[in-house]
Amino acid sequence: MKFVATLLTSLLLAFPAWAEIDIQEIATPGGFDAWLVEEQDIPFVALELRFKGGASLDRDGKRGATNLMMALLEEGAGEMDARAFTERTEELAARFSYNAYDDAVSVSAKFLTENRDEAVALLRETLVNPRFDDDAIERVRAQVESSIRSDLKDPNSIVSAAFDAAAFGDHPYGSSADGTLDSVAGLTRDDLTAAHKGVIRRDNVFIGAAGDISAEELSTLIDDLLGDLPETGWDMPARADYALEGGINVVPFETPQSVALFGHEGIERDDPDFFAAYVMNVILGGGGFESRLMDEVREKRGLTYGVYSYLVPKDYAALYLGRVASANNRIAEAISVIRDEWAKLAEDGATQEELDQAKTYLTGAYPLRFDGNGPIADILVGMQMDGLPTEYVVNRNAKVEAVTLEDVQRVAKRLLRPEDLHFTVVGQPEGLDLPGQ
Repeated sequence: MKFVATLLTSLLLAFPAWAEIDIQEIATPGGFDAWLVEEQDIPFVALELRFKGGASLDRDGKRGATNLMMALLEEGAGEMDARAFTERTEELAARFSYNAYDDAVSVSAKFLTENRDEAVALLRETLVNPRFDDDAIERVRAQVESSIRSDLKDPNSIVSAAFDAAAFGDHPYGSSADGTLDSVAGLTRDDLTAAHKGVIRRDNVFIGAAGDISAEELSTLIDDLLGDLPETGWDMPARADYALEGGINVVPFETPQSVALFGHEGIERDDPDFFAAYVMNVILGGGGFESRLMDEVREKRGLTYGVYSYLVPKDYAALYLGRVASANNRIAEAISVIRDEWAKLAEDGATQEELDQAKTYLTGAYPLRFDGNGPIADILVGMQMDGLPTEYVVNRNAKVEAVTLEDVQRVAKRLLRPEDLHFTVVGQPEGLDLPGQ
């Protein structure tokens, strides 16, 4: 494992600059599409698989099934139980990770070139022949339930759950991908095998790879790895209706400071104004200490250690959200300042200085994402899922630079709706103007 750590460090230094990255598009004989960035200087490969749909595909009454199923994929496969699988993975110096999110599940693999065939064969077993042994199910179920119990005591988790439930109701977006204590306790092995067949399939997979592998070798690898998956599975979720109106709701919780999650509907990733909105958000709350919210709420008034905003273009709903924490007796003032800044930018727009700072921040940070073949493989998959072309890597910063002050003013008036801002507050806030008070 020390060798692997040294190898990973070397890889960061050896990988080509982001502007020189050449993305190859591959169509395999088996019918899969993949993107590859080939780099042969280090004998190491990163492979990223993303299956669209994710935890939002959970069946009614089975919330948490996809999350639990994904957590069990490394708990034994084929002829190997959990212990044997772990030992074999370590022998090969391979790394596998499996995660569930609202709109996708991810499978990440990193392996040495010399062990590629054995590592991919092992990975294949987890995707095609997971065991779902009873003892593994109960062990991982207990871990998930422990995490859920912890979230029930965490103000940050509570505020997210409350906002999502009020915003999306019975849609999967309205509840945690982890499920509830009751739903997870009721999951059976049959539920997990059904989730596996419904989620891990050929027609919803996106593939990215980076490292020491040729296009021909990757094509063969993919067909061997994924060729035996089912062609289709569960239907994709319906569009999510956003139900929240402007206002404030409070979830009482004993804590010295309140946490607030705020927002309203946002902008889709494929909207022509998305880049202008992206730049505008850096000015408002996404640019760290240079953003308006941080300056007004933290620096000038000392109301919080941190406040930020962010665009959330999910597959079936788009949100514009923010988060802040402040002392119970100061959260009302923080909320008032946030509303004012939301309205000011919508009405008056940004300055040229703010726009220039936002562009510098975004264009300077972008190359730092390409710091190894793992992150690059992840970026390749994300680009495919967003419907972006391969040349986006080279053109992205030019798109940022092309945003004008007029673009920011236009999108601010369109997107920022202070009257629709909804604040969900967890804590014991003082001085809030609440309905019925």
